[in-house]
Amino acid sequence: MSDREPPRRRVPGPARPVRPGGQRRPGPGARPARRPGAPRPGGSRPLRLGSPRPRLRMVSLALTLVMAAFVVRLLQVQAVDASAYAAKAEQNRYVGRTLAATRGGITDRNGVELATSVDAYDITADPTMFTRAATKVSDAPEQAGALLGPILDQSPDTVARKLRTKNTRYTLLAHRRTPQVWKQIKDLKTTLAAKAETDRTAVNFLAGVLAVPASKRVYPNGDLAAGILGWVNADGRGGGGVEQQLNKELSGKDGKIRYAQSGGRQVPTVGSTETPAVAGSDVELTIDRDIQWAAQNAIAEQVKKSKADRGYVIVQDTRTGEVLAMADSPGFDPNDLSQASAAALGNAALQDAYEPGSTAKVMSMAAVLEENVATPGTHVVVPNRLHRGDRLFQDDVDHATWNLTLNGVLAKSSNIGTILAAGQLGKTQKEANKVLYSYLRKFGIGGHTGLDFPGETRGILAPADKWSTSQQYTIPFGQGVSINAMQAASVYSTIANGGVRVEPTLVRGAKGPDGRFAPVAQPKRTRVVSAKTAKTLAQMLESVVDDEEGTGAKARIPGYRVAGKTGTANRVDPATGKYHGYTSSFAGFAPADKPRITVYCAIQNATRGSYFGGQICGPIYKQVMEFALKTLQIPPTGAGAANLPVSFTP
Repeated sequence: MSDREPPRRRVPGPARPVRPGGQRRPGPGARPARRPGAPRPGGSRPLRLGSPRPRLRMVSLALTLVMAAFVVRLLQVQAVDASAYAAKAEQNRYVGRTLAATRGGITDRNGVELATSVDAYDITADPTMFTRAATKVSDAPEQAGALLGPILDQSPDTVARKLRTKNTRYTLLAHRRTPQVWKQIKDLKTTLAAKAETDRTAVNFLAGVLAVPASKRVYPNGDLAAGILGWVNADGRGGGGVEQQLNKELSGKDGKIRYAQSGGRQVPTVGSTETPAVAGSDVELTIDRDIQWAAQNAIAEQVKKSKADRGYVIVQDTRTGEVLAMADSPGFDPNDLSQASAAALGNAALQDAYEPGSTAKVMSMAAVLEENVATPGTHVVVPNRLHRGDRLFQDDVDHATWNLTLNGVLAKSSNIGTILAAGQLGKTQKEANKVLYSYLRKFGIGGHTGLDFPGETRGILAPADKWSTSQQYTIPFGQGVSINAMQAASVYSTIANGGVRVEPTLVRGAKGPDGRFAPVAQPKRTRVVSAKTAKTLAQMLESVVDDEEGTGAKARIPGYRVAGKTGTANRVDPATGKYHGYTSSFAGFAPADKPRITVYCAIQNATRGSYFGGQICGPIYKQVMEFALKTLQIPPTGAGAANLPVSFTP
């Protein structure tokens, strides 16, 4: 048999009934017959809906174009301009700032701090956090300014103006404020932040205020040695004195840091790039803090007592040239320059140029002795008046004719006797002028001292062939030539050092970040006069102090041999350029026979009491010299004075 089944035969079903009219009744699943509709008016055709396919095509085309635009823009951002957008994002996200180097300290020769740096903060802000978009208010800078102004000692408008700075995420509100100031701001920020958390309408107007660690310059001893130290300005640079002179060494080298921030705070997990700062060197000066204190107190008291314009005292080691003290009055406190007068800023001992008067006679005597035209015992007949050139010269007191030795001329500080002695330096007055000029230059007059100090004056010394008729005779006794106080002190240190001038120094050396101390180079040494001449001059200067006819009796120090010279010069008023008042001075060294210390004092325009140098500067010399000798433990030599004759009997 075949596996295939035989085809089934279709059995016809019952016939469907036919409806009247010849229509069949619909069967199950059959589509109902359409009823004949009512005839339309006018015989119009039935309305048929349009095909949806065109509309679908339009929508599809529009979506395609939109997607294409998105794709093109996406390709531009992620592929073509990716680096540019990334850089811009980095710029907005990352901020950079300077890492300030710690400024080196300044100490005296014994390591006592004279200038140091303490912790401080630069108060900064992110201006983008004070915009309307960030705070939802329009006056956020003004609100923050009202809060910060009193704390930063600035007007609220000034602070608000800084906070409105555009196109930056960094602005400096205040330099080098104390930790206490930053603590005030932090406490205020914390209070505002806590309020903003509980009250959605409250705004923390200080959220964008930050602090950058910095340092603040402090002078622990107030105005002590301010003229030497100088100060540091608002930009962190030395504004005067050693701070300015050695600013590069003291400042070190600033570093840099760049980091990501969010909400005004550094994001520690993102990382940063940093170039560390290199601290400045510590500078050691030659001055002794205690001797500086004694000198400064002494000159301040005398300036006040004499109602003088100003005064200066210099203490110098005669063997090394090191300056142990350099004090002037009035001074200033570098911790608070707002209270300092412009006239007091700086270092008057190096910046004032004035006619020295009789303290300069020692240089004329040095030339006379070195040129062998006279000895301490040479007789000099001194009249009451001396006519030279177009002028009539006199001494500070009227007197009958004096019969003095050359030593006596110096002891009694005779102008006329000095003119007569200096005139022997050449066969003619012009030749004598040239010889004297050469010695003045070797002593350092008319040139810089070697300290390289900011604002230092070299004084005024015209070439010998330019001396006027009067200068030919006034320069030998200290008028018609201008010096500074350091130059004057150096002259006496040269004599005390056996005739060898050692350039003065204020700095002993510096200690770098590595901790190694580097001493400064040895100062220049110049032979000015012979050791014999220097020793003779020292003996002559003893007569000024010890002899009853000398002018420096108030400078005597019991137990010590003292060499010194008084000076009283007509003073040129810097305001008018005319002579007005006097410059009073005293210079000397001790022990006279074995010198160790030089002290020089000058007072400008004393208006109360005496104005003679021996009377108002002699006591200062004594006070400061005694203190220095005790501080440095320099004993008396015990040898007797030379007692050179002052006068002679004709």
